Amino acid sequence: MSAIHPKITDVLIDTFKVPAAEILPDSTMDSLEMDSLAVAEFAVIIKEKLGVDAGSDTLYKDATLADITRFIVETVGGATAASGEAAMSSPR
Repeated sequence: MSAIHPKITDVLIDTFKVPAAEILPDSTMDSLEMDSLAVAEFAVIIKEKLGVDAGSDTLYKDATLADITRFIVETVGGATAASGEAAMSSPR
């Protein structure tokens, strides 16, 4: 998994209170019990934190976390992902 996966995990744990043990690369939004409102909020957070517009075509209920991570990595590329990670860890 890329360095993006831990950032996604942090968002799921901190914002949506998903138990860490349930967050696996093959977990889906549906298996994590994320309803459509939670998925929409997750997309907004991903856009704010990583600068990636992940809409409903990416964050559908059967998308795995590996699929979402792959999409983000492909969208932002390696160098931009690193700077996005720094932005996620900086306090607001």
